[in-house]
Amino acid sequence: WREKSMHEWYAAPMEGLTGWRWRQVHAALFGPADRYYTPFLSPNANFEFQTKELQEIAPENNRDLPVVPQILTNRAEYFIWAAKECQSRGYGEVNLNLGCPSGTVTGKIKGAGLLRESDLLRELLDGIFDALPNLKISVKTRIGWDDPAQWPALLDILNDYPIALLIVHPRLRTEFYKGAVHREVFAWTQENPRLPLCYNGDLFTPADIAAAPALPLMLGRGLQRDPSLLRRLRGGERATAAQLQAYHDALCAAYRRDYSGDTPVLHRMRELWTYLSGSFRDTDAFLRAVRKARTLSAYDQAARAFFAQARLSEE
Repeated sequence: WREKSMHEWYAAPMEGLTGWRWRQVHAALFGPADRYYTPFLSPNANFEFQTKELQEIAPENNRDLPVVPQILTNRAEYFIWAAKECQSRGYGEVNLNLGCPSGTVTGKIKGAGLLRESDLLRELLDGIFDALPNLKISVKTRIGWDDPAQWPALLDILNDYPIALLIVHPRLRTEFYKGAVHREVFAWTQENPRLPLCYNGDLFTPADIAAAPALPLMLGRGLQRDPSLLRRLRGGERATAAQLQAYHDALCAAYRRDYSGDTPVLHRMRELWTYLSGSFRDTDAFLRAVRKARTLSAYDQAARAFFAQARLSEE
């Protein structure tokens, strides 16, 4: 365990959950991750970021935090432009998304959609690494589209490039987040290493992490369910119900500050509870009230009632 505690733990990019407001709140209340990977930036032919993307990479929103911007595209020229924009703001690493399983993403042959288009993937990687020799480029990927047997050929392609870190979620695109991860595929990858590796997938508790590969680990859903997970790995205590309420309240206040109207705030709080509910027992009635709430006033009433009697779940 002491050996494990020397490893690095990274916060996974999760759309709608791990934006800059969350990073600030999480780091302040529970201590920062060794790296935070942003939800993906999606450059296009306009060569302009959306306002929310500019906010994600604004240095003032990430001050003193170790942040890596993630980029989603299948066009080398779009990636190169976005990477240089990030580099000009002081970022020394960017990440290529080859793992997003969303149908709206894969339908455009982006994210995990590139895993079944080997020629396009190689063309993308050729362009990126030829144009950006002085920037660290990491890759987050799944192991194939619909068959684990696709992974060796994909890994052969990736091994041809100086990838700074290969973050592997050992599931297929068609599995989304269901079923068990293919641990045997990752074990084989470890036995045939040519790139620095990071493991991602189904890391929910300290016990899961103790049993994980002795590598840098990326935590996604587990860190959303228990935002104190990294603190626990570093020898600290599990968050109390009161600390989780403070975390909830700080996030809700940040969203209220920056979003106009009740609906966008309620949407983000519902997303939060998709995972945070796993830290508590007997949340069904509360989650029904959250889903039914159409105003922040109704939501606040439900949240106050919940936290007044909230009990932490078993591990």
